[in-house]
Amino acid sequence: MVLTRDIDELARRLGSAAAVDAPLGSRTTYRVGGSAAVATEAADEVALVAVARSLDGLDIPVLVLGNGSNLLVADVGFRGLVVTLGAGFDDLSITGTDVRVGATVALPTLARRTAAAGLRGLEWAVGVPGSVGGGVRMNAGGHGSDTAATLIRYRTVDLETAAVVESPASRLDASYRRTTVSSTEVVVEATHRLELGDPAAAKEVIDEIVRWRRANQPGGANAGSVFTNPPGDSAGRLIDVCGLKGLRIGTAEVSTKHANFIQADRGGSADDVRRVIDRVRSVVSDVTGIELVTEVRMVGFDGGDVAP
Repeated sequence: MVLTRDIDELARRLGSAAAVDAPLGSRTTYRVGGSAAVATEAADEVALVAVARSLDGLDIPVLVLGNGSNLLVADVGFRGLVVTLGAGFDDLSITGTDVRVGATVALPTLARRTAAAGLRGLEWAVGVPGSVGGGVRMNAGGHGSDTAATLIRYRTVDLETAAVVESPASRLDASYRRTTVSSTEVVVEATHRLELGDPAAAKEVIDEIVRWRRANQPGGANAGSVFTNPPGDSAGRLIDVCGLKGLRIGTAEVSTKHANFIQADRGGSADDVRRVIDRVRSVVSDVTGIELVTEVRMVGFDGGDVAP
């Protein structure tokens, strides 16, 4: 249980950098959900280390927020600290075939800029509405590739110890939508090693991915794929064959365009989205015997927060 006195003490330590009862759900791609008890933005790595030190001795959960594209916040909000990263984490530099990129750079931006520079290997990222830091943490991917395929090293700040660590990509022990990055480690930078290629060919690959996604995936308020694909199968196919396309509970429904997307109505309820997620998982389990695993991270709900 998070104590009010710890929240108050944290706000005091952060001073003018603290925002109390800060809107959080509206900063996710679902656009629903409550507020954070405290929020702060770290302008650069030095400021992020200072935030880590401000947590010393306090029992407060911490959520690092990027683009909010893989997050569902309960209507009651998040009783903890939300940390966002500022302008000091948006650098992108290219040396030969190595690309060094800050955590806040959007994955589609990374894809387009590397392709324009004649580098191949990150075209898939144009279809992922997240940021580099989150991409490393969850080994984001799509269209036959993922972050780990080209990553050679990454940099983290540990909010528990305030340690800054540069690590080889092998330390991630990456697999499908999984890495060893802990809940207290903030990825602040990544370095990818790509292959030389033709800018025009790379652009065509990107354009084809964009066309495919527009044709096959819905827009609107959602967090992309809700469930990871089970080995040898597709979560969307399983949900579809169970007759769950269009399933609605309150202000949320399974997309009729792609069954692994759950849409939230404007001004709707995050708790309704969670109910649809739980119903889909239950029905698929009953019908097929397969237990779907969420790719979306859910925070603030009864029973504890759910990490992907």
